[in-house]
Amino acid sequence: MALTLKSAKKQAQKIFFLFGLTAEQVYALKADGYNPKHYYENNADLKGVIDRIEGGYFSHGDRDLFKPIVDSLLYSDPYMLLADYQAYSDCQEKVSQTYRDTHKWTQMSILNAARMGKFSSDRTIREYCKEIWEVKPIAIDLNS
Repeated sequence: MALTLKSAKKQAQKIFFLFGLTAEQVYALKADGYNPKHYYENNADLKGVIDRIEGGYFSHGDRDLFKPIVDSLLYSDPYMLLADYQAYSDCQEKVSQTYRDTHKWTQMSILNAARMGKFSSDRTIREYCKEIWEVKPIAIDLNS
């Protein structure tokens, strides 16, 4: 059965949590000149997190330990982590709510594992055997 992109996304939301910028949004942000400091300055929660890291809260007062990370986030942020922060935070709240619903969490976990499809380790191993290692599977008699 063919699914439209919209219905595929709807089905996917039943088994995992998706957050963050779309590819189109990333391209648009880059084209407009992405400024990570904008997100830092306009999101009090994010600013609080960065300020705690920068202030040595997580490094026993050593303000220099995480300086390279803080500087990378504030002045370049090549992976647009600050742009995704609010979406991540909102999604994490949904994850927490869902986790408290044992039935729903269990259902999502089972469906997620059952529908791994292309992302399964079996497929990955078969692909490596064929394309990289150039080996063929052999039958093993488990009854002997």
